[in-house]
This record gives sequence, structure tokens and C-alpha cells, in this order.
Amino acid sequence: MAVSDEFVDYVIDQFMGWGDVSARKMFGGAGLYCDGMMFGLIADDVAYLKVDDSNREDFVRAGASAFNPYPEKDKSVVMSYYEIPADVLEDRELLGKWAERALAVARKKKKR
Repeated sequence: MAVSDEFVDYVIDQFMGWGDVSARKMFGGAGLYCDGMMFGLIADDVAYLKVDDSNREDFVRAGASAFNPYPEKDKSVVMSYYEIPADVLEDRELLGKWAERALAVARKKKKR
């Protein structure tokens, strides 16, 4: 699960204007943080946002895939992150809206 610095920089740049987003390297990938909350991640140069029942359907409708950290081990471990659709990642305004919902999911999970 490798991630290139160039892709991380690109993703962080796409969030400009939405919030103060940073990336922290972890487990060969990177976590995406805003206001101290992890709301997304990057693995194998694919960016993902946190989901729950409040926003998952948007990702499913867009044909996005769930994050599976062990695809090569024939395990269907699915985490609560979905791939950011390319058209969303390329549109900073739209990306900000999707990211806001992902950050709300992260905040909700932390309160539990």
C-alpha cells in the first residue's frame, strides 16, 4: 500500500479553499486530517473519504469502490472509506462539499 508524495501533494492542493487539510503518513499510505480529525485516507495513490449511512449512497451512485486494505489476501475487509470519484476530486468546490460530509461523519464517530 504505497503512496507517492506527488499524489498526496495533489490531493492536499485540491482541498485548498475548503479547509486546512494535512496528510500524515501511516502504514504505507496517508491519513487526511482537518481540525485534528481523520476524514479521509490515501492508499496506492487513490484518495478515499469517510462514510456512514448519511453519505455512502452518494459514493455508491457514483460507482466508487470501498477501501479494502487486503485485496491480495482474498479477504473482503471493507472499511468505512470510499474512493473519491475522479470528477469530484477534480472539482474543488464539489470536493469541499463531499469532504464536509466526511468530516461530519468523523466527528460523529468520535463522539460515540
